[in-house]
Amino acid sequence: MALAWNEKYQLITRNLAECLGEEKLEKILKERDLKLYWGTATTGKPHIGYFAPMSKIADFLRAGTEVTILFADLHAYLDNMKAPWALLELRTRYYEAAIKAMLKSIDVPLDKLKFVKGTDYQLSKDYTLDVYRLSSLVTEHDAKKAGAEVVKQVSNPLLSGLLYPGLQALDEHHLKVDAQFGGVDQRKIFTFAEKYLPMLGYEKRIHLMNPMIPGLAGAKMSSSEEDSKIDLLDNAAAVKKKLKKSFCEPGNVADNGVLAFCEHVIFPLFKDGEVFNSSRTAEFGGDVSFSKYEDLKAAFASQEIHPGDLKNAVEVYINRLLDPIRKEFAGDSKLQSLASKAYPPPQKQKPVEAEVTPARLDIRVGKIVQVKKHPDADSLYVEKIDLGEPNGPRTIVSGLVNFVPLNEMENRMVVILANLKPANLRGILSHGMVLCASTEEPTRQVEPLRPPANGVPGDKITIEGYEDGTADDVLNPKKKVWEKLQVDLVVNTDGVASWNGNPLLTSTGGKITSDTLKNVPIK
Repeated sequence: MALAWNEKYQLITRNLAECLGEEKLEKILKERDLKLYWGTATTGKPHIGYFAPMSKIADFLRAGTEVTILFADLHAYLDNMKAPWALLELRTRYYEAAIKAMLKSIDVPLDKLKFVKGTDYQLSKDYTLDVYRLSSLVTEHDAKKAGAEVVKQVSNPLLSGLLYPGLQALDEHHLKVDAQFGGVDQRKIFTFAEKYLPMLGYEKRIHLMNPMIPGLAGAKMSSSEEDSKIDLLDNAAAVKKKLKKSFCEPGNVADNGVLAFCEHVIFPLFKDGEVFNSSRTAEFGGDVSFSKYEDLKAAFASQEIHPGDLKNAVEVYINRLLDPIRKEFAGDSKLQSLASKAYPPPQKQKPVEAEVTPARLDIRVGKIVQVKKHPDADSLYVEKIDLGEPNGPRTIVSGLVNFVPLNEMENRMVVILANLKPANLRGILSHGMVLCASTEEPTRQVEPLRPPANGVPGDKITIEGYEDGTADDVLNPKKKVWEKLQVDLVVNTDGVASWNGNPLLTSTGGKITSDTLKNVPIK
């Protein structure tokens, strides 16, 4: 039975983080079906996080929307040319096979779905001329701002990264669609398109944005982080292993990839009458079911549902989604060959060890915006610390209870080592370290380092003479980079933090100090 326009509108917009152009969407649906595209760069291997956009694409298709999936092979090539064209061609074919298998596994009609490669039209004369026309209008500032959430930000960006937002904007016109769908991290590119397409005489499009789903490690789900995602072809044992290792703090509903998968994939795909089942022994309350995600969320927040029970339940649903995909690939030797060629096992090479210099440390000014004692450790504080990051304050656990009173920790400016590997401290994941001046036992004293008065959250701290270089994304604990550098990190006789005699400085040249301790190590 055909859906009314308002029913289509409800399907199209449900569970989105944001919709830009709602009035236009209503107007189109009253006249005809929507035309929409979703683009994905064919680089990293698709994983279960792709079920989030797929569940929305399922909504679009069920609402009669004409959906184009763009395999952005040219965008992928421009991404620092990580993959040659021959490999990108194989990966594009793998993406198409994987996405079709995913949609079939959730019973989505494919008659209004089509696939397009970027190079099918992005190398045409008309598109190329539009790129040049757009480049005559866009400032470097606007191009960098638009790509801030999706293009790696560096002090001297490549021109390819500055082109990226413009190409994505032009895709809307050249694919002849009404709307573009993407993650909320694409918002700046979408508003860039809304600003610049009309300058070229082209229509402003509708933009539909999905929430970003945390990965299993607690951050954004990423193809490059093995433990943060489950591959579409992972077997049941691998699914169990990765879920078991996943971050799922009791009562934490804000940064929980397992719970987010329930909200954005499992529940939206339920048919009428289906419920979320969690099997438990009678000792722990017996089996329980939820017909609405909000009820599951509330039960987890109040700790009625244990993380282990949630993981066990989600494992069942993930395997249910993956089984048809596994079977399709297992029964087709051509698909198996395609998968192995598109993503060959990495060649084992002896890594070239980067020089251990303090430039590898990501040290920043932070502000403690919330602090409380750890519920399960008398000596630990749990702090929310603002580092000026778009995702909000980080959770950092510090052993300062016996050295700094709680009231002195509140709203305090501190110095944070921000690129340590997250560590689980008595059940709470800590994303960094508060750097402190510290004396040795038996009469140990500890003072958090003090940024200059003009320091602001997120201000980068460098070491004089070592300003050049890029900090590691995450310090490899096996390489002991921090341990090697920490031995020369001290508060000197003037009370100034320094490394090997060179002071630590903020971007404005301000020095890092200790309130009272001098001639002591920094830990």
